[in-house]
Amino acid sequence: MLPSDPVKTTDPAALEAGKTGKPLRIGLLARIRAYFLAGILVTAPVAITLYLAWAVIDLIDNSVSRLLPAQYNPENYMPFSVPGLGVLIVILTLTLIGAFTAGVIGRLVIRMGEGVLARMPIIRSVYAATKQIMETVLANQSAAFREVVLLEYPRRGIWTLGFISGQTHGEVRDLSADDVVNVFVPTTPNPTSGFLLFVPRSELHVLSMTVEEGIKMVVSSGIVTPPERRKVEGEAVTEAPVRAAATVE
Repeated sequence: MLPSDPVKTTDPAALEAGKTGKPLRIGLLARIRAYFLAGILVTAPVAITLYLAWAVIDLIDNSVSRLLPAQYNPENYMPFSVPGLGVLIVILTLTLIGAFTAGVIGRLVIRMGEGVLARMPIIRSVYAATKQIMETVLANQSAAFREVVLLEYPRRGIWTLGFISGQTHGEVRDLSADDVVNVFVPTTPNPTSGFLLFVPRSELHVLSMTVEEGIKMVVSSGIVTPPERRKVEGEAVTEAPVRAAATVE
């Protein structure tokens, strides 16, 4: 069938509507189905978000309530449980620990604890790696995972999303004369696993999307696509001189 040929249909209702010139009406079942799908699209994201938030809060509450002594657990005195109590206790505990370690005595205790861990063969490696990662990620001026790039991987002609995790240093940097950066390429739909690549910056294409938008695109397997900011900004820039010229006239 050529593109210019009319579309044929065997639906008697559609044929009758075409003969009489009347618009084809949507049936009651089709309307109900459309409303049902619209309800799913509205309620599903909210329900999933609330469920995950409640699951995390409930997990923390159950874990903390087991550590509390019976005389200090308010659930033993109240006829109902208090949701979020464990989260509040964790936040207060971490804040007090941070305030304690900021002092002289706290820093001395931390140094003594790190000295003990440094003598343990396997634990010292895990602790050192975890501490370095946390300090790098939580640093105020850290540039880790702030740029989304497009690179050819695993071969030429195939493109994939990646996140710049930092500048390449040490022995790996000395093997190349180019400016090499660390690029994390996540897997779909689980972005917590992936591959670490050392790529010259000249072979990367920095995208205008944010890291959050890039992660959404990876998790959704490309279903959720962020808007083209550069195109919108370019249109705004080109429209500005036209409006200015019109104002002058």
